[in-house]
Amino acid sequence: MDDLSGIVDDLRKKYCGLSGEVCYNERRQWALREYCRKENRMNQVNYQKELDKKLEELQKEGKVPTLFLHSCCAPCSSYVLEYLSRYFEITVFYYNPNIYPPSEYEERTSEQERLIREFNGEWEQETDRHPIHFVAGTYVPDDFYAAAKGLEQEPEGGARCTECFKLRLSEAAREAKAGYFDFFTTTLTISPLKDAERLNRIGEEMGREYGVEFLSSDFKKRNGYKRSAELSREHALYRQNYCGCVFSKRESEARSAERPE
Repeated sequence: MDDLSGIVDDLRKKYCGLSGEVCYNERRQWALREYCRKENRMNQVNYQKELDKKLEELQKEGKVPTLFLHSCCAPCSSYVLEYLSRYFEITVFYYNPNIYPPSEYEERTSEQERLIREFNGEWEQETDRHPIHFVAGTYVPDDFYAAAKGLEQEPEGGARCTECFKLRLSEAAREAKAGYFDFFTTTLTISPLKDAERLNRIGEEMGREYGVEFLSSDFKKRNGYKRSAELSREHALYRQNYCGCVFSKRESEARSAERPE
C-alpha cells in the first residue's frame, strides 16, 4: 500500500506552486488541484491591508521615505499620487516600452508630466503633501517584443502580459536600487482588469533580486479606480481605449468592429 500522505504532500506542492513530484493518477491530480485552488483562494493576501500596515508603521516612525513609482499612464497614476503623496516623496518612473505606436507613447508621456505639474501646483500649500518628481525610462520597443516573443497569439491578460509586467517591474526595481530609493511599486494594480496577486508576486520577486523593498498594493480597492476616473475628468486627461501594446490595440479594434452600430 502506498504512502497516501506522501502522495498528498507531493501533489499539494505541485499544484500549490511549490516543487514536488508528479502525482500518480489523474483522479488524485484533479482532487488535489481543486483542493489547492480553494486553499489558495482562502489564503489570498489582502494587499490593501498590507499597505495599510506599512503606512501605519511609517507614520509611527515619523518617516517620509522615498518611493519609486512605476506608472503605466497618467489616469492610473492620478489616484495613487493623491493617496501616497501624503506618506512618501514620490518619483514617477514612466517606463513602458510596450506602448504602440511611438506617437501614443509620446502623448501618454506628455500627459503624465502635465498631471504631475498640476498636482504639484495644486498641493504647493498643503503641508502634509510631498513633491512629486518625474523620470522617463528609455523607450525601446524591441525590448518588449523580445519579452513577448512566442506569445504573440496569447489573449490579453495571459502569459504575454506576465512577461510585460516582469520587464517593466524588473527595470523599476533596478533603477530604484541604483537611485537609493526606499521602496518601489507600480500603478498597474489600480486597473480592474489587472491581477493584483500576480503583480505583487512579480514585484516582490524583483525586489528580492535587486535588493529594494516592493510596496504591496491593490489600488483599485476603496474605490481607487473610481477616484482615478474622477481625477481624470477633473484634469481632462487623455484616456486611452487599449492597454498599450500593438496586440491589445488590435484586440480593442476587433471588439469595436464587432459592436453593432
